[in-house]
Amino acid sequence: MKSGPYTTLLFDLDHTLLDSHASEASAFEQALTAAGVDQPHLHFADYDRINRALWAAVERGETVPSRVRFERFEQLIAAAGFDADSVTLADAFADGLGMHGELYPGVREVLDQLAGQALMALVTNGLTDVQRTRIERLDIGHYFETVVISSEVGASKPSRAIFDVAFERLGWPSRTSALMIGDSLTSDIRGGSEYGISTCWYNPHRHLAGDSDRVDHEIEDLADLPAIAVGAGRDPVSRASTV
Repeated sequence: MKSGPYTTLLFDLDHTLLDSHASEASAFEQALTAAGVDQPHLHFADYDRINRALWAAVERGETVPSRVRFERFEQLIAAAGFDADSVTLADAFADGLGMHGELYPGVREVLDQLAGQALMALVTNGLTDVQRTRIERLDIGHYFETVVISSEVGASKPSRAIFDVAFERLGWPSRTSALMIGDSLTSDIRGGSEYGISTCWYNPHRHLAGDSDRVDHEIEDLADLPAIAVGAGRDPVSRASTV
């Protein structure tokens, strides 16, 4: 993999630009409260476990985002034993996801700094109504030449197919000058690496990568990204020479 500067930047959304945990917690509380469930916070850990497992199945190609929308609540109701309609919960939760959650501090400043210096795309595993509502509410769509949402294109990271869509929409830029930025080793980093592009792992919680994870750059703060991406800003630590 080459080092920067890069002329094409692919961004993940959830847990990379957006505080998705806060979004989920607020939407979950709102949806379960509306359904008459007492103390919704007591069920969030079960929801989180179920949801993570289902999205991992999406990454493996075993299910699709539209199925996750409802199945996570079908499984939660069965596990928790409360009385609620899974479809009603799923719809209310999706509405809440779109309306709750903010960008991480400094994200807009980083995007402002990178705008116009590289082709930028948003490539996200998610549901169309949720992600489109978030993008519009947060007013970030103008930063990206294209927005690729897995449920719209029928492919999810780490599949090569979703990267093909992004690169086709961008006019097939050189892969040797492209960088995938995301928090997930299994979708963003593995997907980018297997597609033949460089990767930047956003790792604010200092998790350890596995021996098989091919990480070219690693950052704990998104403010370090411009130095890697376009050679501007403060000098971050790069893993490119060590992995």
